[in-house]
Amino acid sequence: MKTLQTLLLLFFVSITIDAKDFVVDIAKYGAVADGKTVNTEAIQKAIDAVNKHKKGGVVRIGAGRWLTGSIELKSNVMLRLEKDAVLLGSTNPYDYDTNTTLGKRKDEDVHQGLITSAHAKNIGILGQGTIDGQGLALALAIDSLHHIGERIDQNYNTRRQRPSTRPKLLFLADSENIMISGVHFRNSAGWGLSFHESSNIGIDSITVYNRAYWNNDGIDLNDCKNVHVRNCNINSADDGICLKSDNPESMCQDISIEHCHITSSASAVKFGTSSYGGFRNISIRDIDVTDTFRSAIALESVDGATLENIMVDGVTAKNTGNPLFIRLGARHGIDADGLTVSGVCSGVCRNITIRNLKAEVPFSRPDLMYDLRGPEVDYFHNPWPSSVAGLPGHPIENITLENIDILYPGRATKGMAYVGLYRAKEIPENADGYPEFSMFGELPSWAFYLRHVRNITLRNISVRLADTDFRPAIVMEDVEGYGFENVNVPNEQIHIVK
Repeated sequence: MKTLQTLLLLFFVSITIDAKDFVVDIAKYGAVADGKTVNTEAIQKAIDAVNKHKKGGVVRIGAGRWLTGSIELKSNVMLRLEKDAVLLGSTNPYDYDTNTTLGKRKDEDVHQGLITSAHAKNIGILGQGTIDGQGLALALAIDSLHHIGERIDQNYNTRRQRPSTRPKLLFLADSENIMISGVHFRNSAGWGLSFHESSNIGIDSITVYNRAYWNNDGIDLNDCKNVHVRNCNINSADDGICLKSDNPESMCQDISIEHCHITSSASAVKFGTSSYGGFRNISIRDIDVTDTFRSAIALESVDGATLENIMVDGVTAKNTGNPLFIRLGARHGIDADGLTVSGVCSGVCRNITIRNLKAEVPFSRPDLMYDLRGPEVDYFHNPWPSSVAGLPGHPIENITLENIDILYPGRATKGMAYVGLYRAKEIPENADGYPEFSMFGELPSWAFYLRHVRNITLRNISVRLADTDFRPAIVMEDVEGYGFENVNVPNEQIHIVK
């Protein structure tokens, strides 16, 4: 990643030099900082002026509350938000771009954003100010327009009673050389910062507080390459940092995520759920996770993606529902027996190292302080273990779990749910199910559940219970080539399903 860091540093220096030559203040183009005047046109004029300058430069947003609809960031333009500057997203759905030429997915218009880009180069957002999407008010306005028949959402989620088309804070698409630094992001109507098929991205020392509405991810990287995320503080009602791959011909590749603090009502760091192309050469280091409902780390290939060469080193997770979930599934191309899949549909999941992980799992759900809490399962269950689970004939390969210390809650009871070891083969494969650590129902172990895995090493493992649990610590089924080195589990509780 040194090459990427050097590139981003040079890019930042070049923008700083240009800033001395050409800086445009949005107030000079008629923008008014009263929190009421819609300044979309004025801000866009300032951006266009800098874009047309031979060297580009900076659009300055000074102290005050600047209301705006959707604006497009263009090549060689840096937005700089000064201290006490607040860029407010309009709560009027008609103030957002309805262009559908970029980033269209089957279930939502991911192209919409308060700040967007298309095929831009050398762009960014810097400063000490705040970007606030006023997402709850905007989402409710979108919802109301749907129900009165004025603006019908063709993909309206009737089961969960919410619209699918909701603008993000950022949607930067097909762009390169992007720097996001220092700014406070708040209150999107949907995802927070979304990067689509873009490259050479630096995200440094930002805060993302995104808990206004449903599906409030923190940062999403979709088929992006050469990305460095560091020193970020994320509190999101959905996944904290999420890597996705919508394009079967592309992938997320050469990505570093480090020194971040994440709180989430879903998973802290997740690959998926959309996983058509792949995830390769990803490094995750020194991540602090707190009060997170689902997994601290979730690595998922369920749409045919190649997921390989992943290093996770240094995760501390406190009050987190599940430390680790690795899944190779197949949501497409299931054969008649419901178990086997073609090699193309099942994808690949291999060469993964998880080390220096320390976690504490509570008995109750960790996200009780959230107004919007992730949906709970609809059946009785005991606490779940961490899982590494492939498919019959399509194992997850070459896994190392090293220097891991996990405190589980215990308190399991056969009266709540009971899948005895004699019933271990009854656990459903759920090959086409939505990937989640709860997807198999009640599990027969309390620390690790390993199924359809080839070549796995557990080294320097300590798993402990805060209270008793009738289940063994580790259950393995269809695991070929395993090595245990200094694995400390109570009473040698390791069971192999025959």
